[in-house]
Amino acid sequence: MKMSIRAILTLVLAVAAYSQAAFAVVYPLPAKNGRLIGENITVVVPQDNKLPLEHFAAQYQMGLSNMLEANPGVDTYLPTSGTVLTIPHQLILPDTPHEGLVINSAEMRVYYYPKGTNTVVVLPIGIGELGKDTPLNWVTSVQRKKAGPTWTPTKKMHEEYAAQGQWLPATFPAGPDNPMGLYALYVGRLYAVHGTNANFGIGLRVSHGCVRLRDADIKWLYENVPVGTRVQFINEPVKTTVEPNGARYVEVHNPLSANQEEFDSQQPLPITLAGGNATLMADPSVNQQVLDKAIALRSGMPTQVN
Repeated sequence: MKMSIRAILTLVLAVAAYSQAAFAVVYPLPAKNGRLIGENITVVVPQDNKLPLEHFAAQYQMGLSNMLEANPGVDTYLPTSGTVLTIPHQLILPDTPHEGLVINSAEMRVYYYPKGTNTVVVLPIGIGELGKDTPLNWVTSVQRKKAGPTWTPTKKMHEEYAAQGQWLPATFPAGPDNPMGLYALYVGRLYAVHGTNANFGIGLRVSHGCVRLRDADIKWLYENVPVGTRVQFINEPVKTTVEPNGARYVEVHNPLSANQEEFDSQQPLPITLAGGNATLMADPSVNQQVLDKAIALRSGMPTQVN
């Protein structure tokens, strides 16, 4: 009996939910140059729920921002029992080479294309705070890997913490209390893709510029991503695609604030389609009202617009 991709993905997600264990979400690459992958699913918050939204995000390999975009109005701290949560597992692949690691800060996800597998692994990430930004347009490589990394705060970090009445040691030794977690992939000279000692922050701007993953996810990357792997950083809040059947889709995320004024504003940041996105959405078949609604909603999920 043949199973559809949707059925297979749903089964895997159900097993993960039952075991409450993190796992790598692996998608087959679409045929004929398509870029739409996966299927969304829904889950119901159980009765007498006492768990935060982060719990459900971690179960289904989502960042907090992904869950909030797909489920506007949901209580972050204590989702109401009986609430139907959409798990946004349908995605548009970034318009980049299908090679190595692709880190899209705007959607807070990393894509890994293992060589020779015709698959892509998608994992949620946390990124740099405002003013300590994760690179947004950079191609580099994994230069080394380390199990049990240590962390040496910079002089500026010591000053920042001291101003808040907090103290940092000269060096954090390796171990579960290290803010870098238990594994690290070093990219370029100043940045790393690493774990965390916190049970939150994935899908948020929380780091000093590095890319943060949950423990099981960084362990998986450490064990599977070779040194020398290409790494591309991008910042694409809008992704579009024309599928082989002619269907046109747009996926819209909230753009990252570029300054304090934008960060403090209660108004959504403007989105302007440009380049290839503008070209794909200018086709006469596109329903402008549907496109405008997708841009306004910013659900982080693909919407067919024709």
